[in-house]
Amino acid sequence: MPKRILQGVVVSDKQDKTVVVKVERQVMHPVYRKFIKKSKKYAAHDENNRFKIGDEVKIIESKPYSKTKSWTVLTDNAE
Repeated sequence: MPKRILQGVVVSDKQDKTVVVKVERQVMHPVYRKFIKKSKKYAAHDENNRFKIGDEVKIIESKPYSKTKSWTVLTDNAE
């Protein structure tokens, strides 16, 4: 089974080797048929503390690093 890849923005880099990435998606409301933005935050592993707040990054599923962290920063979108 392929690993999921998500794209989002770094909203926190205060922890060591960890960044929090906010991923937004659009879903259609079942009754009103209007698109709504939904977002979720993921803790992702950043080995070299390379990414800062505001960076757009891609994250990929990985082995669990801790209770809440099972994603790894794949790449910076500017590259």
